[in-house]
Amino acid sequence: MKDKPTVAFLTLGCKVNQYDADAMRAVLDYGGLNVCEAHEFADIYIVNTCAVTAEAERKSRQAVTRILKINPDAEIYICGCASQNNFSQFARDGVKFISGTKGKLALAEELVKKCGGEEDGFFDKIVTSDFETAKSYEDFRGTLTMRTRHYVKIQDGCNNFCSYCIVPYLRGRSRSRSLSGVLREIETAETSCKEVVLTGINLSAYGKDIGTSLADLLTALQSTSLRIRLGSLEVGVIDEKFLDAAAGMKGFCPHFHLSLQSGDDDVLRNMNRRYTTAQYLEKVRLIRSRFPDAAVTTDVIVGYPTESDEAFRRSMAFCREAGFADMHVFPYSSRKGTVAGKLPVLPAAVVAERQRAMTGLKHELSAEYRLKQLGKPLEVLFETKEDGLWCGHSPNYVKVYAMDGERNTLATVTPTALFGDGVRV
Repeated sequence: MKDKPTVAFLTLGCKVNQYDADAMRAVLDYGGLNVCEAHEFADIYIVNTCAVTAEAERKSRQAVTRILKINPDAEIYICGCASQNNFSQFARDGVKFISGTKGKLALAEELVKKCGGEEDGFFDKIVTSDFETAKSYEDFRGTLTMRTRHYVKIQDGCNNFCSYCIVPYLRGRSRSRSLSGVLREIETAETSCKEVVLTGINLSAYGKDIGTSLADLLTALQSTSLRIRLGSLEVGVIDEKFLDAAAGMKGFCPHFHLSLQSGDDDVLRNMNRRYTTAQYLEKVRLIRSRFPDAAVTTDVIVGYPTESDEAFRRSMAFCREAGFADMHVFPYSSRKGTVAGKLPVLPAAVVAERQRAMTGLKHELSAEYRLKQLGKPLEVLFETKEDGLWCGHSPNYVKVYAMDGERNTLATVTPTALFGDGVRV
């Protein structure tokens, strides 16, 4: 192997996984290793896996096959939720080491030592002996900023145990990063990016275990020069204190991704979601009373085992009433080890039809929201070029296309027409 081997990352799943990969990448970079793009030829590959659905777990396994086609002699290191769930599915030729959701920083640090000739036995076994979930927050001390929108992980784990979700079993109980650690990383990010996205497995639970709250964090960030965007939120975090803190920030992005999962009360009860549609709608109205042009987006699961035809119709009607700016629509995925995993699944054709109908509503509601943005000045953070046009996002997460732009710059533009999945200047 070369003196400075090349390392590539394949990361599946959520923004928290992406943050973890960026943090590991930073350790390798600071350690003098060469880090390259995911599908380039490399000596070493790290696969950060996902298990939120059966499809995500399948794609995690397929990643190993794709790697060996690129470099049959590659060393492959596995970590993340899918290996935490079932490590044996990754035990195959080419895989050097398998760990779970805990100790990702240690894995990166030991790779730096190994590549520097400091063999200390960490990788003597293909499978780490410790597959317990972390009990305290593992602070990565900052990441290598790779994007115009920089993710900052502030929380990990979840205590909710929704009936369909395997994540709490794999990520462990909710645990928060110190307020000082969050502020330190955001201060560092100010030198290289224009926007920070606060993310976590259950972002709304931030601070409950360390005597603070998400509202307190937003208050502490009121003087930052960066745009601050929040990841997925739960209904319970939306209250006057939280909205006061958000409204007091110079760079707060009025985009609230408020998890729903179903617009039917019976299904919500079976999902163990702990709120009613009436309570949810009350919070949506509270948001809009403070941020009239806010984008309220959501996640919806279709085809949950107890979802009847009538329940699905109620869910559709509720989504229309809520007037979401966008929806992420997912077919139910049965996960062994969860409460819902014991229930008989609905016919695939029924689930597919409900997904088609809900996705149609998604596009309808998205177009309605984007139409309201036409003729309004929007501050856009330009990120990439697509088909000759610059594109980026406004604070309320409308995708904007323009002829002129520059990566990682902010510009105020006025869109005049709908275009693809966004609007165009």
